[in-house]
Amino acid sequence: MDVAELKARAQRRKLIIQGLIIAVTALAVYGAIQSAKVNLSALGLTSGFGFLERSTGWSYSFSLIDRDISDSYARTLTIGFLNTLFVGALTIVLSTIIGFLIGTFRDSRNPALKTAATVYTQIFRNIPLILQGIFWYAIMIHLPGPRQAMSLSDGVFLSNRGLMVPVLNLPLVVALVLVLIMIAAVFLLRKARIGIFQSAIAWVGLLVLLLLVASGLYVPTGESVFSWPELKGLRFVGGLTISPELLVMIIAIVLYGSAYIAEVVRGGLAEVPKGLIEAGEALGLNQRAIWSRIKMPMALRTIIPPLGNQWIFIMKATTIGVAIGFSDLFYIVSTSITQSGQTLELIAILMGCFLLVNFSIAQFVNWLNDKLKLKAH
Repeated sequence: MDVAELKARAQRRKLIIQGLIIAVTALAVYGAIQSAKVNLSALGLTSGFGFLERSTGWSYSFSLIDRDISDSYARTLTIGFLNTLFVGALTIVLSTIIGFLIGTFRDSRNPALKTAATVYTQIFRNIPLILQGIFWYAIMIHLPGPRQAMSLSDGVFLSNRGLMVPVLNLPLVVALVLVLIMIAAVFLLRKARIGIFQSAIAWVGLLVLLLLVASGLYVPTGESVFSWPELKGLRFVGGLTISPELLVMIIAIVLYGSAYIAEVVRGGLAEVPKGLIEAGEALGLNQRAIWSRIKMPMALRTIIPPLGNQWIFIMKATTIGVAIGFSDLFYIVSTSITQSGQTLELIAILMGCFLLVNFSIAQFVNWLNDKLKLKAH
């Protein structure tokens, strides 16, 4: 019997074993589903996803789109999913930016910066996230009311009703298009390899031009391109109000997540061979050039894999919203279970949504990691 035939037999044996494992797993799942149906029938509970078309009859604190108490379970769950995606994406971006900054400070030669970054990391990394969320929420609800709101700067106020900030007086779609155009401009200007000063002038000029065009087309006559919060009676009108629950979610998750990301960045920078740093110093490069041209590009290959794990963790951390009443997907599912009794179906929806989001993040991280690999010539 030759080697090729032995390999073919081994391959067939592996396929047969894998097929048997899949068949046994499928039978076990099928048996569990049938058993659950029988038990639910005995308790007088219906199964299936038909309840998604029924009206919920209850409201919640936050939504990115229009909502009403007559919304169906399907729309309410969609709103919760969008809220989770919004908070997760926002906190991932902010945590990454702050984490890279703190991680760089921890690698700094300046003792003050290094000590401050170390204290920050040790404090926020070692306090449980849900405890941080409850702590910040307790502070928020004990702030002064709107009439005594703290003015943080021109047009920015903080009270127990949340954070009031100016906002573009434009339709949401138009504002998103402006943001996408500015992001594209940043990448194009980087490709052009012009100086930082010239790039800043170009960004500001493009932003002013876009705002002028948008205000001429979409802003009502007599109104400003920016809507500013103003105190009228017992509340603020105009501008954008960030609810206390949303603000607490952002603060708690960003502080906690950035502390872990800072450790990932510090570890990646520490892995850069000292010989490369000494070579940069021998060439006369300053510390900023060494960081941007040598240390960070080399460290990214070490940073990206654990950074992806932190991104997934931050997305899962949005579930702390249930502790402070923020209407993320977990909160919506928990309330829906209480109202509808469709426990298995709603848990399956919750698991499927998080599996989809976290698998997408993992695939993006794998793609990014592959792009950063050293290519063999």
